[in-house]
Amino acid sequence: MSTPTILCCAVTGNITTLAQHPGLPCTPEQIANACIDAGRAGAAIVHIHVRHADGRPSMELAHYEEVVQRIRASDVDLVINLTTGPGQRFVPSEHDPKVAAPGTTLMRPEPRVEHVVALRPEICSLDLNTMFSGSSVVINTPANVRKMAALIQEAGTVPELEVFDTGDIHLARDLIAEGTLPEPALFQIVLGVKYGADASPTTLAYLRSLLPEGSRWAAFGIGRQAFPMLAQAFLLGGHVRAGLEDNIYLEKGVLAPDNAALVAKGGRIVRELGGRLASAGEAREILGLRKMKPRD
Repeated sequence: MSTPTILCCAVTGNITTLAQHPGLPCTPEQIANACIDAGRAGAAIVHIHVRHADGRPSMELAHYEEVVQRIRASDVDLVINLTTGPGQRFVPSEHDPKVAAPGTTLMRPEPRVEHVVALRPEICSLDLNTMFSGSSVVINTPANVRKMAALIQEAGTVPELEVFDTGDIHLARDLIAEGTLPEPALFQIVLGVKYGADASPTTLAYLRSLLPEGSRWAAFGIGRQAFPMLAQAFLLGGHVRAGLEDNIYLEKGVLAPDNAALVAKGGRIVRELGGRLASAGEAREILGLRKMKPRD
């Protein structure tokens, strides 16, 4: 029997707004319920950002803690994947580009993984990109990545390496070679971010060819390329992702009612192409994870 495909649901992110989708989950209860519903629809992994109730991105440990506790207390088995993305953006001032303007979130690496150390999810994202994004510069220096990677692995969590272009993969290869990152590594290829990797079959095939041999990997596209890239990732032997973080439309002009609907469509594409979705237990086996519990 062929290896099943892992579908991860990215339920809210920190870019999508309530103005774009009025049903975007924001409170810890809403986010946890969205994760549970996504699991019932076929997701094995849930990728979690947290928000304030008004929709603003949050980094508060209490918000993460409530979401994780609600998921772990539910009757749906899910692999929990927490973001460490917030805290990497620098907006240069017009009058002096070395001075931070409003919107800057850049901070030391240790607070960016505080919730991972405390809550010990099975997976957390680890961004390797430094790039211009929107109105800000995303900065992830090798030194900061090393510090975050050490704390993540001390918590028993597997880092999911978020790569946005070829240079990010070359950085990952160097960090793997020096022993900073585990091998086989887990990669998430991000496609369609402006000034990052193009969302096309050619680009995805090339990026996949650069991954270290034996790597586990997934890929996703954003916006209208979400489902085409989901199909392409499956066809190239990778795992897949769907959710309101990446795309808010079920089809052209049709707003997705919720994350579960996006997951259901993603699962349908996988099945129609001849695959099947992995359960959370199968995902742990495929990725070499152990089910995590909070520290006593």
